[in-house]
Amino acid sequence: MAQVIDGKAISAQIKEELKERVAAMKAEGTEITLAVIQVGEDPASSVYVGNKKKACAYVGIRSLAYELPEETTEKELLDLIAELNGRKDVNGILVQLPLPGQIDEDKVIGAICPDKDVDGFHPQSVGRLCIGQPGFVSCTPAGIIQLLKRSGIEIAGKECVVAGRSNIVGKPMALLLLRENGTVTVAHSKTKDLKEVTKRADILVVAVGKPKMITREYVKEGAVVIDVGIHRNENNKLCGDVDYEDVAPVCSAITPVPGGVGPMTIAMLMNNCVEST
Repeated sequence: MAQVIDGKAISAQIKEELKERVAAMKAEGTEITLAVIQVGEDPASSVYVGNKKKACAYVGIRSLAYELPEETTEKELLDLIAELNGRKDVNGILVQLPLPGQIDEDKVIGAICPDKDVDGFHPQSVGRLCIGQPGFVSCTPAGIIQLLKRSGIEIAGKECVVAGRSNIVGKPMALLLLRENGTVTVAHSKTKDLKEVTKRADILVVAVGKPKMITREYVKEGAVVIDVGIHRNENNKLCGDVDYEDVAPVCSAITPVPGGVGPMTIAMLMNNCVEST
């Protein structure tokens, strides 16, 4: 039976390590502060923001919450970001996405100072990742690397397939696997013979955004399967992009949904905040 990769346990371990580091930094007079901006009251965003605040409190990071009304203008948001960029006591700035229609997300991401871009979305952060320079890395892909390493899964020399090419997961995931000396293929909606491509993978990372799309026909016997998707099925139960019951018997290790990749995203956000000092 496949090893179930426990994201809850691994994220808790990372948060414990960060808690110790933060306590040591505080003892030397360094306080870490994360500013979190939410525009509007999207229910999913409110849950994420609440989880981020809880994680900050647990690790010992001070969080500043800016909850702006839905009708906030782009200029008002950019002015707030400019103010936070200039504040010496703010180490990280996070703008919760999605934003209301009147605001250009790319403009907002580009306005955050790259040295405070703890989400790792700024073009400069992405550029640093591309050419192997130190910088903030998008939290979900960074979390997946930690899941693999802390589960004793070797990446170097392995055939890695990333299904999905989004800026937030697919592209940075491919770059991080390359950095760990994996041999990487990026597959997407226009890939011909997707099953043939994914079946080559020793490590398959799925971020396609379609519930239970990946069945055992897509998976090589003994592969490691990482499921980034999160959806609600017809019974309102959480499920991923991978059909877990179908795939688990054929792979060597798999992440569940929930409790796999999800908890790692916030753990790595906390890690980025600590690295921002």
